[in-house]
Amino acid sequence: MRLTFFFLATATLLPAAPPAPLPAPTTPNPGLRYYYPLPADPNATPQTLHVDICVYGGTPGGVGAAVQARRLGKTAALAVFRRHVGGITAAGLTAVDLGKKESIGGMAEEFLNRMGQWSGFRAADAEQTMRAMLAEAGVPVWFEHRLARVEKDGNHIRALVFENGNRIEAGMFIDATYEGDLLARAGVSFHVGREGNTTYGEAFNGTFIADKHQFRFPVDPYRTPGDPKSGLLPGISAEPPRAEGSGDKLVQAYNFRMWLAPATSGRPFSQPAGYRRDDYALLERFLNSAPADFEWDWTYRKGPLKLNLGDCNNAGPVSTDFIGGSNRWPEGDYAEREKIFQAHVTYQQGYMWFLAHDAAVPAKLRDHVKTFGLPRDQFAETDGWPHELYVREGRRMVSAYVMTEHNCKGKIIAADSVGLASYTMDSHHTSRVVVNGVVMAEGNVEKSTPQPYPVSYRALVPHERECANLLVPVAVSSSHIAYGSIRMEPVFMLLGQSAATAAALALDAKTSVQAVDYAALRTRLLAAGQKLTWTPPAKPEAKK
Repeated sequence: MRLTFFFLATATLLPAAPPAPLPAPTTPNPGLRYYYPLPADPNATPQTLHVDICVYGGTPGGVGAAVQARRLGKTAALAVFRRHVGGITAAGLTAVDLGKKESIGGMAEEFLNRMGQWSGFRAADAEQTMRAMLAEAGVPVWFEHRLARVEKDGNHIRALVFENGNRIEAGMFIDATYEGDLLARAGVSFHVGREGNTTYGEAFNGTFIADKHQFRFPVDPYRTPGDPKSGLLPGISAEPPRAEGSGDKLVQAYNFRMWLAPATSGRPFSQPAGYRRDDYALLERFLNSAPADFEWDWTYRKGPLKLNLGDCNNAGPVSTDFIGGSNRWPEGDYAEREKIFQAHVTYQQGYMWFLAHDAAVPAKLRDHVKTFGLPRDQFAETDGWPHELYVREGRRMVSAYVMTEHNCKGKIIAADSVGLASYTMDSHHTSRVVVNGVVMAEGNVEKSTPQPYPVSYRALVPHERECANLLVPVAVSSSHIAYGSIRMEPVFMLLGQSAATAAALALDAKTSVQAVDYAALRTRLLAAGQKLTWTPPAKPEAKK
């Protein structure tokens, strides 16, 4: 594989390059992979890049951080694991979860305005816009650069070293990955999974069985109905349900945010390699256990799926989310994540194939599914399938300030705001369990936030003893349920902008990120259009 490299000096900045070429095909669809291990090139000379601020992670948070660093006059570089920027925003999630749109400021507001609409845009256009922002700012982008190790001197990161031998040395570093890969390699504390409610005095963390996205009638979990000795259907945990509110290592389910087109112009759903009909036995049971007078409506909350033109999400208890398939992703190595990625591909493509073609699916639903297809004008390298998995939650840093449900509810208000979040506290299911002889989906939480609330600057920086020159605007320090509200793509972008602003101030003051003068940071952020406190928009005067 040929890689494009950038050499950066203070006065010479090169724009973002196009993605590196695809490797030689090794699968039926070589573009639909997470990890492309690069063979060693004996003729290659490892390159070293020196910048003020190094950003690792191509998410909206990474784009926002890298662009802001350049706008503040700092040299910067963005290293991206794969061949795209924009994260899930550029991979199908374009029905944007805005919360209170009036609370979104700074670069996130700028990006959405440049899109011409704040929700429902094309993923390809989102990536093109982010690439344009990087190019305009003069940010060099190193695509296909996968972190191998972090070099530290005491509590300071000195360099990131990548699998291909290249390295980036910088004064400040920003971890903008969904998984928190950089912070983990830098020795920073983190948590994976759900804390128990008692950890932070919360009500909606840990095990939770809700009525939303739930089975709406009893569904027998056993291979032979009524016979526990026959074993459970695939996708149901053999573990007994834990006490409500107890903690565990489970991670909310991932999926691909399919972008669908009319069948008349799209690609038909195909049966994936490795398809096993038995994997959809629970779906078959679910579809055929409905009471005789039951009316399927296929809506978002009732399932089994909600299909529409454009961005499609999970819906219901047996849908496109691969429940239970994501638990090893956050701490998995790259090879293990590739296996998990492919398992998600097989599950979701098989799910769509099953619904469209299997005779056990009610004819009305089969006919409905067949009215849709994958797009021909998006995701060309992956035959219309989104190229990135929706990693809803990975590692979460644990710092001196942990955002919790109390912040989301407005009971605790951070005094050092670096941006506002406002979306519902939202967690997808983590497992399916047997309760009183029927199957129940577990883990979904949807609890409202009364109004936008500030995200603390201290939730973006680790303990100083662990690392003094790292900021984390995506895998922020928060509880599982608080992260369910914070984890929205516009929030990541605005927090990335705030992180880069703090990094620039730390460089200027020759201090740690923990010692940044918040008053100076606040002034800079407000000047950049960030919204740090919530003021409800004025209501129009009533006509007299």
